[in-house]
Amino acid sequence: MAGQSFDAPSIASTPLLHFLLTRTAMAGRPGAGPALALSLILVAIVCAFTGLCYAELASMIPIAGSAYTYTYATLGELVAWIIGWDLILEYAFSNMSVSVGFAAHIVDLMDWFGIHPALKWISPAYLPTGLQDLAGRDLYQPGWHFGFNIPAFLVVMILTAILVRGIRESARTNNILVLIKICAIIVFVGAVASFIKPHYWHPFMPNGWSGVLTGGSIIFFTYIGFDSVSTAAEECKNPQRDLPIGILATLVACTLLYGGVAIALSGIVPWQSVMGDAAPVVNALKRLSLQPGGAGLNWVRLFVLIGALLGMTSSILVFQLGQARVWFAMSRDRLLPDVFSRIHPRFRTPAISTWVAGFVVGIPAGLLDIGTVSNLSNIGTLFAFVLVSVAVLILRYREPNRPRAFKAPLGPLFPVLSIIFCIVLMMGLEVLTWMAFFAWLVTGLLIYFFYSRHRSEFARPR
Repeated sequence: MAGQSFDAPSIASTPLLHFLLTRTAMAGRPGAGPALALSLILVAIVCAFTGLCYAELASMIPIAGSAYTYTYATLGELVAWIIGWDLILEYAFSNMSVSVGFAAHIVDLMDWFGIHPALKWISPAYLPTGLQDLAGRDLYQPGWHFGFNIPAFLVVMILTAILVRGIRESARTNNILVLIKICAIIVFVGAVASFIKPHYWHPFMPNGWSGVLTGGSIIFFTYIGFDSVSTAAEECKNPQRDLPIGILATLVACTLLYGGVAIALSGIVPWQSVMGDAAPVVNALKRLSLQPGGAGLNWVRLFVLIGALLGMTSSILVFQLGQARVWFAMSRDRLLPDVFSRIHPRFRTPAISTWVAGFVVGIPAGLLDIGTVSNLSNIGTLFAFVLVSVAVLILRYREPNRPRAFKAPLGPLFPVLSIIFCIVLMMGLEVLTWMAFFAWLVTGLLIYFFYSRHRSEFARPR
């Protein structure tokens, strides 16, 4: 909502699209402000196009799996490696983002009970915009400082230990957690409705469409996981009808809920005040609870905190499971060392992959702020969506008669629109994020060409 602000203009912190169009640097990224609700609609439209493409690709392979599995079965090893390597980035940095947010909510929960640990052990070591208290006073200057976000690290490692022992999240448990999250959102919006000050919504688009685009690029990771709906093509009685309804209904519901929070939040506090805040909703409730007539919101804050923590725990668990399975699958296909596909003799889980995935997420989550890690999550996810949409176009040309339980409508229109919109959102991310992303891809390609392809199942026997 608030973007980022730095002391001096820098090309590295400038959104790529802005730099390409103007050749000028910015002192940070423009925030969407109250128009974050429009950013959410933009993201939902992009996800709708991509979700239908993902559903078509998934419907061609009669097995459960991820985009890595589908591309390996249809487009071959190199494309599968690229998307698998990208999925590792996506899952890892998505969970870093959620873990940092989880830690911020744990700190707020401790504050609710009057517990105040040393600041250096509950905040990231890297704070690009510094750290301020609710009154706006500087607690840390921008940059690195001595510290480690212990709650963010601990939640990842605890859930990793649980996954090593083996756990299956049941549909009933997941439905209960989703219901709690929805209730927390509705309670928040209803409780703060009387505290909304409409003048906070003016101007509604403080940074114009540039802010809306940047807002969509930044918050894209909140929609990660919607594509799980698209993998159910084989289970639908009428996929051509049921899948679009399922995907679009999911996106509409998420957009209405997220949009309601964005509108309510921007109406109770100045939108600039949530810059760099990993727990903006509960901190806004804390501010209101200190105002005359706001004492009752303290209990609303507790309920929202519990709902958020339960929801984030479920998200971390699912994506840590997904990331470890990508390591496992790539190792099983001999693209990564065999050690990652070893099964624990007692728990029958890929223990080494799970522990590696835990440390890969946990340590950076203790060091980095939520803005930095969410950027890399977003660009990884958007790039994966681009590859899925390109794969749909290629397979329609190469294998037009291959059975498909579901096919995205209107010919090539949806895949093409998915590619275009995903690239536009990627260009709303800062130059530094693009540089880090290309470094990740180049590293992956070097590993593939100098190691993986020589030991894969398609390598020529020596």
